[in-house]
Amino acid sequence: MPDPTLIDTGTVPLEQTVLELGPTERSTRTTADAEEVLFVLAGVGSLSATDGGTAHDLEPESGVFLPPGADYELANTGGATLQIISVRLPDPVAAAAGTPRQIGVRHLAEQEAQAATTEREFRIVADPEHGGLQSATHFVGYIPTSKAPAHFHTYDEVIYVLDGEGTFHAGETHEVLRPGSRITLPARTVHCLENTGSEVMRVVAVFRPAGSPAAAYYPDGTPAYAGTPPLTVS
Repeated sequence: MPDPTLIDTGTVPLEQTVLELGPTERSTRTTADAEEVLFVLAGVGSLSATDGGTAHDLEPESGVFLPPGADYELANTGGATLQIISVRLPDPVAAAAGTPRQIGVRHLAEQEAQAATTEREFRIVADPEHGGLQSATHFVGYIPTSKAPAHFHTYDEVIYVLDGEGTFHAGETHEVLRPGSRITLPARTVHCLENTGSEVMRVVAVFRPAGSPAAAYYPDGTPAYAGTPPLTVS
């Protein structure tokens, strides 16, 4: 039966999954040969490598980077469901020599807000310059109560709606967005996320290859933001 929360516009090499652990529940997981990023949606818990080391406290809007070969345990330490959005990145980019590859936790509120298109903002959770992630950019985007012009990116992306309501537009597709909606967005898909509510919509997303969330282009290839480099023709 189709997942009503999933808006699938095509195949992308990113694996997005919602994890849920009930009170006192634990789950042992591995990244195997992939990179993985987590973002805590609700609840509190802890994450620790199964071979020992530091236990990391998890709270809402904690972001976690997990390198390839990480065996770890998630534990719910609160009285409500621990809900996490996971994105796995198979065939990760190799890290440069000397780059730390340990588990890292970053909190969204501590990250700098940066400008994107049409009065939108974003905060980087992890990318090659922050948090150890090599293959992608993990960020939270803030969408005001307006409709941005249709545009596309040169990266593959998966998106999860944190809060707010709106409509996703892509060609003849017009899908309602609400908290929990998930989107797969292949590179160069012309689209628009319209906020139809009265408050700012927030999304958490991962795109590959890494870069700036502000890098967008109008359908004719014109950069949609002053900081975006000209589109190259391969």
